[in-house]
Amino acid sequence: MLSKKQLYFKGMVDVSPHMLSVIPFGIICGAIGIELGFDPYLVYGMSIIIFGGASQIVFLQLLSGGASALIAVTSVGVINSRHLLYGAVLSEYLQKLSLIKKLLISYLVVDQGFAESNKFFKKNKTEQHLHYHLIGTGSTLWVCWQISTLAGIVLGSFVPAELGLKFAIPLTFIAVVVQDLKKIDHVVVMITCGISSLIFFDAPFKSYIIISPILALIIAALLLRFKK
Repeated sequence: MLSKKQLYFKGMVDVSPHMLSVIPFGIICGAIGIELGFDPYLVYGMSIIIFGGASQIVFLQLLSGGASALIAVTSVGVINSRHLLYGAVLSEYLQKLSLIKKLLISYLVVDQGFAESNKFFKKNKTEQHLHYHLIGTGSTLWVCWQISTLAGIVLGSFVPAELGLKFAIPLTFIAVVVQDLKKIDHVVVMITCGISSLIFFDAPFKSYIIISPILALIIAALLLRFKK
């Protein structure tokens, strides 16, 4: 049985490889905000409040393009709706915690942290304080994200395009799913989600972000039933 401290540091270690893509991604977010003409304090404040790379970029691009605050906020909400699925998956491991603790921990749950903690939870269901692993992954990501965003704000448009930092955005998500490529049913679900994203890409309000994972979950449920 691992202690709270051991679980916390295990989370830090497990999520550390993702920093190779998260840090350049954060620099891009900070630099894009400055390039679009936003105040550095606003860009950094947004990084603390939203704490989500794709969401931050979409939010800035919509505002700079003349979209209303309502449209920008709604779009960010749609993009982040995947966290509802994260919460549903993690709920069985956090059900003993108080509502306040769940809310505080939920702020730290992002894609990479969820992927690593969920993988750890499945293999260590008997541990008593599993949420400390989730706190370890989330707080590590949060600190690195804030530092890299601040670096991007300072660097602004001085980051040379030759570095190819924009590739860090898809690389981040590739690193999350690459472990699941070993299982054929997981690959089928991923392909389903990808194809449905292309089919419904022009759906109103960018709702393909919700439609695609729902269709993928339906396929996953059918595959599980078939395997049983």
